[in-house]
Amino acid sequence: MIKTKTILMALALCSLAAVPATAAATGSIEPKFLSWSFGGVFGTYDVNQLQRGFQVFRQVCASCHSANLLAFRNLGEEGGPGYSEAQVKALAATYTVADTETVDGERPGIAADHWPAAMSPADAKASFGVVPPDFSVLAKARGMTRPGLGWVLDYFTAYQEGGPDYIYNLLTNFAEAPHGVDVAAGQYYNAFLGRVVAMPPPLSDGLVTYEDTSVPMTVEQYSRDVAAFMMWVAEPHLVARKELGFKVLIILMAFAGLMYLTKRKLWSNVEH
Repeated sequence: MIKTKTILMALALCSLAAVPATAAATGSIEPKFLSWSFGGVFGTYDVNQLQRGFQVFRQVCASCHSANLLAFRNLGEEGGPGYSEAQVKALAATYTVADTETVDGERPGIAADHWPAAMSPADAKASFGVVPPDFSVLAKARGMTRPGLGWVLDYFTAYQEGGPDYIYNLLTNFAEAPHGVDVAAGQYYNAFLGRVVAMPPPLSDGLVTYEDTSVPMTVEQYSRDVAAFMMWVAEPHLVARKELGFKVLIILMAFAGLMYLTKRKLWSNVEH
């Protein structure tokens, strides 16, 4: 009986180990799983990285992609990129937003406005053939699974970086199509996905100039930074959620201890 159970357990472990490395990576390359500042139970966002990621988003990604759930004022909230109220207002004022209540139908942006899309969905589809996905929750809508039994450990390490990992691997793996793969006009091959996509390679070395010149201005760094920023856009209260969860666990452990002591007190004089 014991031998039978051992065999069954071994077969179960083998079947778990056969889980695909990623849910989306069907390409010819081995995907990278990065270390993020917001990873783990006690992880937090890196303010400097969020500011760099916002710079990449604003100068590159926002020309095609919308972020309808992102308001200018969010950029100044605690746990975010850390911009001051004056900086947020000044930034918003540089944009024009539609407003049917004004004479001209538009006005300068204010902190309460949401991020204005560079083009309407109809114009985007006419230009690209598809509507570029909105950036608001894209980092939560995409994901990757760690190879082998890694997905089991994810339950204990609070792994939530699948979206940023996916975005990073996507942005850094545009390449020449392998032999036998047809790439139509207006399409581009991505080795991470293992197929053609409508989005051209958006990044190149030196494309965005960082104020901190000690940070490398490369495709790899840009991809890391904008992926982290997209994670913050998708879950701006991640740090607060972690803090609340930790406090709840402490309360529950204290409550369990009190219940145990209460039980010992009530039943200490009762013969068993």
